[in-house]
Amino acid sequence: MTATAANFVLLDFQELRRAWGWFLGLGILLIIVGVLAIGSAFVATLVSVLFLGWLLIIGGIVQLFSAFRMRAQRHLFLELLFGLLSLVVGIMLIARPAAGAVTVTLVLSIYFIVSGAFHIGASLGVRYPNWGWQLFSGIITLALGAILWWRLPLVAFWFLGFAVGLDMLLHGWSWLMLSFMARRIPATA
Repeated sequence: MTATAANFVLLDFQELRRAWGWFLGLGILLIIVGVLAIGSAFVATLVSVLFLGWLLIIGGIVQLFSAFRMRAQRHLFLELLFGLLSLVVGIMLIARPAAGAVTVTLVLSIYFIVSGAFHIGASLGVRYPNWGWQLFSGIITLALGAILWWRLPLVAFWFLGFAVGLDMLLHGWSWLMLSFMARRIPATA
């Protein structure tokens, strides 16, 4: 390793050590919010759908504004169409978040089924080293999609909130572990 590369790595470790408290705080916050989301999965599901709706509305407005600013471009009609689509879908999600939760869960179940089938097919077809892990991942993903599909619409009212909460919990845990590792870096490393 060159002296410049070693200095760069040294600076990265020192930055990690200095920021360990922020990592710890972020990890604790994400764990708390994740546990709350899992505990109130229905509310977290509705909040997630409303958040997605607002993101689509804001994105649609930005895309429409951009399309009108670039009137001379060849794809003006498509830009307007995509902007309107985002705007309308966002409004629909906000107007009826429970129906939006069912729709988003349905789309996710289809995605999981197709993705799982592709992973199973790819792992059986290619069989690269450790291909069994991709096969296992595909089976689990396919099973999750099938369970969601089979249990619709009931799972739609808690699944998104549970998934978001679990994701926050796991990310919080990883930030917490990073903070513990960063804290152990010697000050003069």
